[in-house]
Amino acid sequence: MRHVVNDDCGLPWVKKMQMTYKQLKDEIAKIIPRNIEYTVDLEAGNIAIITSQMGPFTGSDGLIGKIARRIKRKIVLRTPIDNMMPIDDAKDFIEALIPEDADISEMYFDGCYREVTIQCQNPGKAIGRKGENNKKIRDETGWSVKVERTPPLFSKTVHDIRMYRQSFAEERRKLLKDFGLNIHRPTRPGSSWARVTALGSYREVGRACHYVTTNESRIMIDVGVNIASDTDPMPFFNAPEALPLEKLDAVVLTHSHLDHAGMLPVLFKYGYRGPVYCTPPTRDLMLLLQTDYLKVGGAEGKRSAYDMEDIRMCMKHVVDVDWDSTTDIAPDVKLTFSNAGHILGSSAVHLNIADGKHNIVFSGDQKYEKSWLFDAANTRFPRVETLVIESTYGASGDYQPSRQEANQELQDIVSRTLMRGGKMICPVFAVGRSQEVMIAIDELFRSGAVKPVPVWLDGMIQEATAIHASHPNYLTKSLSKSLLKDDGENPFTSEWFRPVKGRELRESIIMDTSPCIVLATSGMLNGGPVMEYFKNWAHEERNSLCFVGYQAEGTLGRRLQKGFGEVPMLINGKTEIVKIGCEMVTIDGFSGHSDRRQLLDFVDRINPTPKNIICHHGDYQKCNELGLTLRERYNCMTFAPSNLETVRLF
Repeated sequence: MRHVVNDDCGLPWVKKMQMTYKQLKDEIAKIIPRNIEYTVDLEAGNIAIITSQMGPFTGSDGLIGKIARRIKRKIVLRTPIDNMMPIDDAKDFIEALIPEDADISEMYFDGCYREVTIQCQNPGKAIGRKGENNKKIRDETGWSVKVERTPPLFSKTVHDIRMYRQSFAEERRKLLKDFGLNIHRPTRPGSSWARVTALGSYREVGRACHYVTTNESRIMIDVGVNIASDTDPMPFFNAPEALPLEKLDAVVLTHSHLDHAGMLPVLFKYGYRGPVYCTPPTRDLMLLLQTDYLKVGGAEGKRSAYDMEDIRMCMKHVVDVDWDSTTDIAPDVKLTFSNAGHILGSSAVHLNIADGKHNIVFSGDQKYEKSWLFDAANTRFPRVETLVIESTYGASGDYQPSRQEANQELQDIVSRTLMRGGKMICPVFAVGRSQEVMIAIDELFRSGAVKPVPVWLDGMIQEATAIHASHPNYLTKSLSKSLLKDDGENPFTSEWFRPVKGRELRESIIMDTSPCIVLATSGMLNGGPVMEYFKNWAHEERNSLCFVGYQAEGTLGRRLQKGFGEVPMLINGKTEIVKIGCEMVTIDGFSGHSDRRQLLDFVDRINPTPKNIICHHGDYQKCNELGLTLRERYNCMTFAPSNLETVRLF
């Protein structure tokens, strides 16, 4: 049971300064009658009221609403641990209560939040008339209830994270209390100020990392890896501002891609023990991608900067925050995520600093165009004085085809390849581009424009797709509807999509002479199973190689785009030359990044226009060109700093 209050409630007696834990408890005590037994706890940025007497707190005129309006914080209502039914007994009670036709598939118990998630085919049957089953479960077992429709695809990643959290519930509860105590610590004297330091992705693409410092707090936005560099892959963690890591109040992630979250476990390896704020899909995809990063690096004999234990430590410290939900993350900083349109769960980060004295938005990687998967990036923010915006395609000639044009290009290359009796290799990122191309191919086959052939999914694509299916609320309404209805229109479960399970099947596909399409990782041809298909098929004229995502400088994908006719590759332990005889195309319209026109439209829609705009995540030319155009168009201050430079915000 949750209650959210807007920042500006218009009440003159609300304290504008951050309250300490003791001050919070004192304010709450003024509202709750003395005959009600309760305790107050902290869950990171949330305030928890723990009581067995729930009646007075609930309803439109209940105490929880009065408390929330008084202290201007999110309030959650919890049952005391001692009053809660053990998990096995609660499970038996729920199974006996909920009718069989609800068709329960899974139950997950999160002791940290004292919540049970029930997955079933018929949620309405599980909830009961006017929510009566949910109420009975809460009253009898002490567990609050969340009911979800069973996803059409099972995700091992989502399952494992939920079971992991179930196992470490008590430890996570203590961690959230510690995070909350840090947020509600006594404030320091002196005037407010804020600045942002570039620790990565400035005048370059990769290893995104921003360091926000105020007179009260230190916050890191993104902790990425430069996947194209073996010699300098990490952000500038050794900058004076960033050390020691124990001074960090919070880490915030815009999305799960490795160039934004791939080096997060390094922080935990070297002593960071604070919170990591991200959306639930980012949490799930981050685990998948970081684990695969270790696996691929190990297969190639590379020494990783962290191990699996560091990743698990990350997961323990993650605090989930949904889009459009505001939470405190430091004594003087509030965080709000909103849709960035880039990949599943990708977010723009809005930071409200010092009770609104300054508002900064980090766009993250973003797409200001509706796609098959996502709505266009959000442009509605309460206020934005400073915007930190990506510039991947920010130069004057960086214009991309529309999604419709991209679909036509895909149809053309698929048709040409299959007419030749060939095979099409499509290197894809497991997250985002894979699912986008899957939907486009599904549309081609269903429409009859192209005769269906097997479409093999190799690498992490199937699991990443299952994670998408587990978070329908983060997809477009139409796609979410098709996933939830399970009426045969779900593109992710179409019969032509076939996962490659194991080396034997991969070798069989490679040797098979019949036409097919292969979607395989990695998206930049810098490792992964796609390399097997490439080195066996690239020389044949009837085949094709289709790029649908960004190819970073230094990767094999970028070299091929530049026109290399042959490339050295390691085959059976020996370096051999692979000649490129296949047709090769690049389809830009599937990019998850905004082009120059979309970046300008995005800024144009932000009202009022930011006073400061900082350009990053692009080479110097792109950052500089975009900044110059924005400065001339909006008469604002623009910056294209280098890594390790600092910009004072106020």
